[in-house]
Amino acid sequence: TANASSGPVTLNFYFYPDTSTATVTGVKNCSEQSHGKYTISYQELPQAADGQRQQMVRRLAAHDDTMDILGLDVTWEAEFAEAGWLAPWTGQYKAEAEDGTLKPALETAIWHNQLVAVPDNSNTQLLWYRSDLVKTPPKTWAQMIADAEQLAKEGKPHYIEIQGAQYEGATVWFNTMVASAGGTILNPDATKVTLGQPAVKALAIMHQLATSPAADPSLNVQMENQNRLAMEANTAAFELNYPFVYPSMKADNPALFKHFKWALYPEVTPGVPAKVTIGGTDLAVSAYSQHKALAFQAALCLRDKQNQIINADIGGVPPTLTSLYNNPKLFADYPFHADILKELEDASVRPRSPAYQVVSIDISHLVSPAAGISPKGTEQSMTSQLNNALQSKGLVP
Repeated sequence: TANASSGPVTLNFYFYPDTSTATVTGVKNCSEQSHGKYTISYQELPQAADGQRQQMVRRLAAHDDTMDILGLDVTWEAEFAEAGWLAPWTGQYKAEAEDGTLKPALETAIWHNQLVAVPDNSNTQLLWYRSDLVKTPPKTWAQMIADAEQLAKEGKPHYIEIQGAQYEGATVWFNTMVASAGGTILNPDATKVTLGQPAVKALAIMHQLATSPAADPSLNVQMENQNRLAMEANTAAFELNYPFVYPSMKADNPALFKHFKWALYPEVTPGVPAKVTIGGTDLAVSAYSQHKALAFQAALCLRDKQNQIINADIGGVPPTLTSLYNNPKLFADYPFHADILKELEDASVRPRSPAYQVVSIDISHLVSPAAGISPKGTEQSMTSQLNNALQSKGLVP
């Protein structure tokens, strides 16, 4: 315990910049609830995921012992754990981390059968649409593109907003499309590329969107936030995005919010539900932390029921505790919870590999700009590039 002269221990919490007040509130709650044992200091990482990872990789590679709790994107665990940067969860902390946690979320936090993080929030994309423009939400990609083209003919807002820039978001789009077409990018132990026909089908639809009037002219540079802003600015009819867009629309454009509805992610194969890529953040304890026991306790507090409800309501990010999806406290501000749970229970996970960064960069560079995709040719190029990536065991800076 901290003595009066030194005061509470400061735990540095490295986390993405949360534009809502949810993270700041959670940090304050846990610091207060520790009764003087620790104070959590929120260290904001850069805005883009690539920049977040780069900053943490550089500090961890230098054995920085001022880092305690790390907010990891659900694709970094294999790489960070393989490098020896994460303290494994064992005993009581492990039991608490696993208790009642959504299974696909837990999968993202396991490497070589060892729990290396605790799922904090989850994420998956829904189809968001304008009910004043579209009576019935489209069930398939083909229907959605046809609807958008019809709206374009009528001179109405018609864009389909999606992440088309050369970054992780384009990889997520591709992963979802491949999984929804019944395929995978790599085999389960990430030793072999398994693209084939489902990938060709996925690439054909991505190319079709990019070359249709449904595509936003800025598709090639768009990330989640630009998609959100385009929808709020009344230029789009559809948006494939994470639930953070809902509280944001409510605050930024109350008039449009009345018509802002959601549906399940469109199917690639009619009649077969989409397998949407699971996103979200896991909390890990740095192997170099000088206060590991307190860091485990603080991480568990940051993702407890109270804070996950705040994260969902205010931050728009889905919980990782299954019981919260049946919690009436969530319903008022999170009316799409049932659809989120439905998608999360059948979610696809991005390839788990220590070489994930190379894999993701290769994919995003081949699928963006999407108008440049040639389905069969792109699938062949990707197969050979990913095979090379799997041979190289090195870390990407």
